[in-house]
Amino acid sequence: MTAIDPALGVKLVYLLGITNVISFLLVALTCRCMIGVKFVNDMLKKPWYRWLFDHHCWYWRLFFLSVIVHITLALLVFGIPF
Repeated sequence: MTAIDPALGVKLVYLLGITNVISFLLVALTCRCMIGVKFVNDMLKKPWYRWLFDHHCWYWRLFFLSVIVHITLALLVFGIPF
């Protein structure tokens, strides 16, 4: 008996992998240590980027949660490879 249906597990692991990449990009693009970079300073003048920048801490939470669930599901579906 498996903990999760393998077909569903593979799809969830794949979707969580995409979520990991997107949330990492959000974290990297809104990094507060990049304030001195011309690109970021120019982008901060745009309201939509300012909104993204203001929610930077939430992207970290999304990223960590996504990675933890991704690892857990991958281990449940594929097992330990060693």
